[in-house]
Amino acid sequence: MVSMNGVLLISFLLLAVGIAGVLIRRNALVILMCVELMLNAANLNFVAAARHSGTVNGQAFALLVMGFAAAEVAVGLALVVALYRRRDTVSVDKIDLLKG
Repeated sequence: MVSMNGVLLISFLLLAVGIAGVLIRRNALVILMCVELMLNAANLNFVAAARHSGTVNGQAFALLVMGFAAAEVAVGLALVVALYRRRDTVSVDKIDLLKG
């Protein structure tokens, strides 16, 4: 059995890797994957808290976050595909569609 501190440490590491990936990487697909890592860290926290407290509230929130993650992937991937078709790149530095 893994203790609550161990689960929170793993969750913190997942969150740290996700934040570092969003801040450092310039590829839109990698940024989306790093956002997914951060959402999975939140899910891990919710499930660990539910297990620790003996209720299912955290698991219900984790299912809700999974739904949000699926919607984020669908919308984000559609935006990345549209940007790639228009600009032939997925680098966020080279995307300047809103400039006048």
